[in-house]
Amino acid sequence: MSKNNNYGDNGAYIERDKSKLTNGVKEEESDPPLTNGHSDSQSQDGPVMNGINGEGDEENGAIDGHDKEKEEAKTNEQNTSPPEEEKKVVEEAKITVQTPPVSSGEPTAGDNQPKVTYSATSTPKTGGDPGDGLIYGMDELAPADSFRVWQRDAAVKLQVGEEASEKPLTIMSAFVDVVKRIPNNTALATKEGEEWKTWSYRQYYDDVKRAAKSFIKLGLDSFGGVGILGFNSPEWLISNLGTIFAGGLATGIYATNSPEACEYIISNSKTNVVVVENNVQLQKILKIWDKVPHLKAVVQYKDEVAERRPNVYSWQEFMDLGKETADSVLVERIKAQRPNQCCTLIYTSGTTGNPKGVMLSHDNYTWLSRKIVGATRLKFGQEVLVSYLPLSHVAAQIVDIYGPLIAGAAVYFARPDALKGTLRITLNEVHPTVFFGVPRVWEKIQEGLKELGKQTTGIKKKVATWAKGVGYKGSMSLMNGGGTPFGWSLANLLLFRKVRTGLGLDRCSVCSCGAAPVMKETLDFFLGVNIPIMETYGMSESTGPHTISVPWRYRLTSVGFNVPGTKTDILNPDEDGCGEVCMRGRHVFMGYLDTEEKTCEALDADGLLHSGDIGKIDKDGFIYITGRIKELIITAGGENVAPVPIEDTVKEELPGISNVMLVGDKRKFLSMLLTMKVEVDDNGAPTDKLSKVATDWCRSLGSSASTVSDILDNNDAKVLKAIQEGIDRANAKSTSRAQKVQKWSLLAKDFSIPGGELGPTLKLKRPVVSKMYKNTIDKFYEE
Repeated sequence: MSKNNNYGDNGAYIERDKSKLTNGVKEEESDPPLTNGHSDSQSQDGPVMNGINGEGDEENGAIDGHDKEKEEAKTNEQNTSPPEEEKKVVEEAKITVQTPPVSSGEPTAGDNQPKVTYSATSTPKTGGDPGDGLIYGMDELAPADSFRVWQRDAAVKLQVGEEASEKPLTIMSAFVDVVKRIPNNTALATKEGEEWKTWSYRQYYDDVKRAAKSFIKLGLDSFGGVGILGFNSPEWLISNLGTIFAGGLATGIYATNSPEACEYIISNSKTNVVVVENNVQLQKILKIWDKVPHLKAVVQYKDEVAERRPNVYSWQEFMDLGKETADSVLVERIKAQRPNQCCTLIYTSGTTGNPKGVMLSHDNYTWLSRKIVGATRLKFGQEVLVSYLPLSHVAAQIVDIYGPLIAGAAVYFARPDALKGTLRITLNEVHPTVFFGVPRVWEKIQEGLKELGKQTTGIKKKVATWAKGVGYKGSMSLMNGGGTPFGWSLANLLLFRKVRTGLGLDRCSVCSCGAAPVMKETLDFFLGVNIPIMETYGMSESTGPHTISVPWRYRLTSVGFNVPGTKTDILNPDEDGCGEVCMRGRHVFMGYLDTEEKTCEALDADGLLHSGDIGKIDKDGFIYITGRIKELIITAGGENVAPVPIEDTVKEELPGISNVMLVGDKRKFLSMLLTMKVEVDDNGAPTDKLSKVATDWCRSLGSSASTVSDILDNNDAKVLKAIQEGIDRANAKSTSRAQKVQKWSLLAKDFSIPGGELGPTLKLKRPVVSKMYKNTIDKFYEE
């Protein structure tokens, strides 16, 4: 069994076993030599792997993906004269765009990039079928006069600078580029029984085309929505891209959403077709179908359709519809789209009210994916990933759909019960080369390794303890530019390699974490076994990652540095340099669908996106998130939860309850602190005596309690049972499982202004309460 054993810049062991599942190409025998974390000739933008030239240089891939343009770009590096076609692109902006200069690959935060706005071009690049069934998109821009819009068919200006001058690219063109380069490489794979069923890139493309024509046949309007409701699968990706090819707006819906939550998204997005996984999801749609007039059809991609109705199709029936639609119809739909127009809606929760539809463009996805592929040095046609995180989340879309499309990677789909324990089985089958996990996933892996550690005794335990000490010391040294300590190679042999292999991460060059903050304890633990976790940071409104970390450039507890070509502003910094984190770049969203006011609140007229987070930037360009301006809770699983609606629902169910506070930021699940309604003293401070409302409520329950102490000291079963039942009723109204309250505690004292828990306007001061009741909150999460 031939192996290629590599050590990255940080000394991390990377074993690429050629017997493992791959994407259909032979791996290189060795990595190219690196200087300062980059190949000697690599520009800061890194390899952008979407060229159509099969002989392309994986380490210095063409930016725009066409042979002629690639040669022009190379010439441009020598004489700084931009290609003629690129001059046309910016003719209206009256400036010249140059290829980014070669640099050391050390992007800095806050550098002043010249603002360049692409406007409409005069001639398209291709926009038609060249005769091989591949249809390029129209990559010139639609006319636009603003950085923000809220209409579904509008176009936006692009923020272009020296590090963000890549030509705009539609998703259709990006797809054609990869198919031309590696048509026979594995693109998708899913387990059927004991065998992996695979799609080559050509088969993947053909299925997407066919799905697109089927959507058109079903009546998908231009900029109409297609909702996708189910677990990750090839059909999910094919539906997503088929929607975009057909000119619709791909709209992921969380599989845990209630029928009512599905109804809102389907109505708001003007969804024409919903693609569901199985009968469970189908029943949700059938329940609300008559309330959403734009919905024309439902497609079920897994299992037999149990309930036959008009306009309900199996996957095969749906795909067969595409045979009846001529390619020319699809070509017209593709030709009508532009890179600076919307192609996807991501629904994200705010602090109050219904979720907002985040509008993302072709350029948002293709530009950011090219940047990330380059910055992380992914090797074109050689990477393998496992898809398991909800694809309705923007992070999963970048990792599982668009990043692989640019890098020519193979995506293997985990089982639907991946997060219940089977993910490790899939990882050990697939041995991915890149792995992305939300904090809760890394915490589960950590818990499993700790449990194994408890079973180790004697000399083995002593060796493991020694090796982890060496691992932590060495990882910290390498992170800060130092070398490995004595015993590193032995520790690698005895522990690090075995841990990686046991986890299925032995070929992984990048292990990353995002979608929610990860605890330092978890980062420290994995450093001890030489698995440095690379943190990323972003939001739906930044198309996912705004910052990244890489094994050759990261800092513990930092969320990394700016994705090359993006910029971070810290607004109103305090004496420690902490202020609101704001973002600029071509990854910034277009706006919120049909919501002008919210769009203008989040996105300034000059393209500055307000995150609502508090952070700072150090002298080396590393960004640290220190708090949240918004009240939005992000669980360890990456689920966004708006606390106010849940808190209000609980209070509505429990008339004797005064204040509640939802907790769960960076935690595994949601918990809640509650207080009883009591009388107050002359200073407005709460007393122990129950208010009349609370007393009456207790009597209605059969309780004789007249003080809070009566309830707590006597463990009043009737009151405590009533509180649990009220929370259960509130949970039944939640839109997803992640928004259910799992644990709670009744506090001895109500919140008040004198006590410090409430502000002058009676607004809950969450950080104060969290600090006051830290021990109570921590007990919720003790194993």
